[in-house]
Parts: sequence; structure tokens; C-alpha cells
Amino acid sequence: MKELVEYEKGVINAGDDSRIRKVMRRAADGEAIKLAFLGGSITQGCLASTPEGCYAYLTYAWWKQAFPKADFTYINAGIGGTTSHLGTGRVEEDVLQYEPDFVIVEFSVNDDGNSAHFQETYEGLVRRIVKASCEPALLLVHNVRYDDGCNAEQIHVPVGAYYHLPSVSMKPTIYAQVEAGNIKNRDITPDDLHPNDAGHALVAGVITHYLESVKQAVEEESSAGIAAETASVAGEAQDAPFGVLPRPMTANGYENAHRYRNDELKPVLCEGFVKDESEQSCVSDCFKKGFTASQKGDKIVFEVEGASIGVQYKKTMKGPIPKATLTLDGDTEHAVLLDGNFDEDWDCLYLETILEHGEHKVHRVEIELTETHDNGAEPFYLVSLIVAG
Repeated sequence: MKELVEYEKGVINAGDDSRIRKVMRRAADGEAIKLAFLGGSITQGCLASTPEGCYAYLTYAWWKQAFPKADFTYINAGIGGTTSHLGTGRVEEDVLQYEPDFVIVEFSVNDDGNSAHFQETYEGLVRRIVKASCEPALLLVHNVRYDDGCNAEQIHVPVGAYYHLPSVSMKPTIYAQVEAGNIKNRDITPDDLHPNDAGHALVAGVITHYLESVKQAVEEESSAGIAAETASVAGEAQDAPFGVLPRPMTANGYENAHRYRNDELKPVLCEGFVKDESEQSCVSDCFKKGFTASQKGDKIVFEVEGASIGVQYKKTMKGPIPKATLTLDGDTEHAVLLDGNFDEDWDCLYLETILEHGEHKVHRVEIELTETHDNGAEPFYLVSLIVAG
């Protein structure tokens, strides 16, 4: 199938590849290079037969083959069912703390393509990565649904273009061949969303075809004796030092978001909620470091400072699950229902926005179980709060 895909059409924004070139020069010299992948279930490797069969690992394998002298570290920070909103809150812990040299971001089938909220969270995530002190190269990857071609490119691509970031897409490449009837959906995906091994290989092919073109340009520069160009931040501030970016294109309330779990989130009141002390094995072991509760009336209260707040809890198919009510700053009239019951066949790390662009102050978040069941299969699981602004 790979011969059917017009890989060259995958580059939807060439952007400023100077950071990628810099990483490749270092790799060619045999330096240690860290490669990080941040995204949803496709990045995590859902429906690949082995962890080594997902596009992220295949891209890592390309780097190892292309630059055999270098010592590469692979960081897969994919979590199924998650969006760029969660990405803003966890990028520091799951990616940037390791000081990666090259980062791929992939949220285009999880973010809502008609949502200004997700364009803002995506921009905040992009700015956070580009401004990181480790100066990583960033490649934006856009996956797609294979039944209708839908994704969030209409809100993500303008962000990449604004910051002159290299971007590649599966829409004009793999999906175009599906739409034309040259590739059958079920040959590459069992559910029109998650690639199988063959689909992951095609996704990796779109990415590595682009990387191969950059590598070739670097080699041509080297053979021509061209001095290594000074890497620069993309966007209007291309001649400025790293870390200087143009004015945001959105309200940009999420650039400095932070995810608070039970190792940082200290309740001011805790009645019946129990801290989950079990060890987290990896990033995708995501229902950890939270709080559980099972009895009606169980209550937990936090005070957090910011202007935007998201609450993250577990939705599961293993119902019935207790329901909770969240009250912000004592406003019982606009209390939010947190329903842990899920009508899908998987467990969801659900994130609900309860305040966006509100007053920047210390807010009081009260969560109380209001409905329980004698035959409840699991407790209510509060995972985290994501606070921004």
C-alpha cells in the first residue's frame, strides 16, 4: 500500500525547519538525542499489535537507522482519549522535564475542530514547547478519521502556520487514497480511527518522508561546505533569540496551565475521599494519583488560584458509578454534574471545563457524591484539576 501514498503531499506547512536540522547535525555527530511524542491513543499505539508497531516507535526507529552514531532515547507520552487541553497541563511532567530534542504533537482527531477552546489550548501547548529552555524541534502531526476525513486541521493548521512550524497530515496522503478507493479502510484501520500495524506504518511513512527530505537538505549543505545556520524561533520573531514569540493569535489562557494531582493537590476539606497511593507504571497508566469515593455525602474541597479550571475524572463502562456534584465558589445554582458512567466500551480520562477566562483569584472547588448504588462496580475517581491563567 505504501507505493499508493503520495507522501510528498503530506507536508501542509514546510515552516522553519532550522531546529530539526540542528538536531540532525547533532545526531550525525553521534550526540545523545531525546525524541518525544505527545498525543492521544494513536500516539500511544492503540490497536498496533505491539508497542513497536505504532507510528511513534517506527519514527524513532527511522532516526536510529538514519543516524547510527547517535544515542537515542524514546519518550512516548500518548494517552488515549485525551486532548490538547490535557496536553497543556501535563506537557511539563510528561515531556519537557526530560529536555527532549525533538517533539511530535498529535491531537487532531481528539480536539473538536469547531471549537475556539481547542484552538486556544493547542496554541498554548505549541507555545509552551517552543519556548522550553531545552529548545526542542517541534513537528505537528495531523491524523484523520478514515470514514469521513474529519479532523481538527481547520483550527490546528492556522496555529502551525502562524508560528512557521513544520506540519504533516494524513488527510492529503493516506485518507486521499482511501477516499479514491485505492486503499480499503479495513486494510489499515478496524474502526476508521485507530490504525492497525499497516496503518501505523503508513502514518510513520508520511512523517519519515518529510524527515528524510530535511536530512537530505542537511547532507547537501554539509557537502557544499555551508556553515550551520543559526537556529531561530519561528514566527514574526524569527531573528530574535529562542523564547521570543509573536503575540498570541488566541486569548492564550492555557500556555502556563498546570495539572494538579494528589501529590500536589492538597484538599482543605476531605470527608470520605481516599488518596490513591498506588504506583503509576507509565504515562498511559493514567488513572493514578487521584482520589476515590464511594458513599453518598463524601466530599472534598480544594482552593486553587487561576482564571480557568478543568476537572478530570474517570468515566467507565463498569457501571453503575457514583455521580458527584461540583460547586464552584459556592454557586449552587450552576453546579456541575460529574457522571462517571460511560456508554462506550473503554475507560475515559474525562476532562470538563468548569471555568474559562474567569476572574484570576483563588477559587473554591467543592465536589460531593450525590448519587451512589449498592451494586456499584467501582468508586468515583477524581483524577486531577487543570488550572490555567
